[in-house]
Amino acid sequence: MNELRFRDVSVRFGGRRRGVTAVDRVDLTVPAGSVVGLVGESGSGKSTLARAAVGLAPLSGGEILLDRRRLPRTPGTDAGRRVQMVFQDPYSSLDPRMTIGASIAEAVPRGTTAAARRAEVARLLDLVELAPERARQYPAQLSGGQRQRVALARALAARPDVIVADEITSALDVSIQGTVLNLVRDLQRRLGLSMLFISHNLAVVRYVSDVLAVMYLGRIVECGPVDDVLGDPQHPYTRQLLASAPQPGGPRPALLGTLTGTKAVLDAAEPTDPHHPPAGCRFHPRCPVGPLVLQRDVCRDTEPDGAAHRHLAACHFAAPRPGLEKQAPLPTRSLS
Repeated sequence: MNELRFRDVSVRFGGRRRGVTAVDRVDLTVPAGSVVGLVGESGSGKSTLARAAVGLAPLSGGEILLDRRRLPRTPGTDAGRRVQMVFQDPYSSLDPRMTIGASIAEAVPRGTTAAARRAEVARLLDLVELAPERARQYPAQLSGGQRQRVALARALAARPDVIVADEITSALDVSIQGTVLNLVRDLQRRLGLSMLFISHNLAVVRYVSDVLAVMYLGRIVECGPVDDVLGDPQHPYTRQLLASAPQPGGPRPALLGTLTGTKAVLDAAEPTDPHHPPAGCRFHPRCPVGPLVLQRDVCRDTEPDGAAHRHLAACHFAAPRPGLEKQAPLPTRSLS
């Protein structure tokens, strides 16, 4: 097994008065041999959660488990090497003064002979579809797509059980993104890796992922099988992400766009301050089905229970989880 589990994980930066909780009590499981896609807007906490998984962001609370054992917080330990990260910018993650071969060899487990290291570097370069002769080149001599392949090879050199991929195609040309995504999906299936794949692009996530988790303001607000979540999103934030994504044949209709004045009211709403998240549902200051439009006071006062709703959606008005369909509806007040 190589299941990665975040249990009640929190990450906070700064002091008590001016600090910010970037990740707040997150529960998320990356099943063995599966790809979990994590989406959300900039500042939602995706990359911080990824860095916490590899020990680069200190936990303020909770724990991260691999195969039900707590991961060490020191990245260089043998147990910590079982989770490896591929960063967004491959150029900044590779030492420009080291050859490609030396960078990859550095990640090979200790105790390997020099000849075995050279053979392993050649094998890994071939695995990511690069010629072994590239081992003598420097990062500056490669294209962006080639550097990202090297970053993948370097992560695989540690022989990990889990790969954390943080926006690995966002810095690449559109013409290159598809080939890198095909490579990632092929490697994941051939090697049986578990993967946490982070992206803001829903089309990319749908292509590579089995499970989709949606993050907003430090919390997971919806999570389930990728086709189920994208086919029948339960949280208003997920629906807005879908509505804002480019669609063939034109944009999707905006959520509740038929309500008179709804768009103007939402556009005038102030962005949520991550230093002072609102009480109740965190999305309610921007929600098209919440108190800003429909005067639903429960959104301001009570935090939603995701466990009670389909796709674990943290919304009071999401569809109930199968088996809970007969629960009483929550009180609402319509527009006056």
